[in-house]
Amino acid sequence: MTAQAPSTGRREIAWSSVITVISAAILISAEVFGAAFAGGWALAIMLPPDDFFLTIAQDTWAHILQAVLFAIGVFVMITFVRGAQRVEPFTRRA
Repeated sequence: MTAQAPSTGRREIAWSSVITVISAAILISAEVFGAAFAGGWALAIMLPPDDFFLTIAQDTWAHILQAVLFAIGVFVMITFVRGAQRVEPFTRRA
């Protein structure tokens, strides 16, 4: 038996797949990050006015919640692009 070397064929970028994934990512990220900012603001308004919450202004809580939801949005977008890249590969053999 002879061992075969792995194919060292050239790979080229599949531009149609790249453009499709980038376009979908732009659309979905606008929705995800818009929801993160609106959700953080809405959740901060709903916080009860206890003594603990009065020590930090409601605007500050809104910014904290927005940052947390934004970080979750970044995770969602990374997961989306990785999954989309499996379905629509960015490279193909020439």
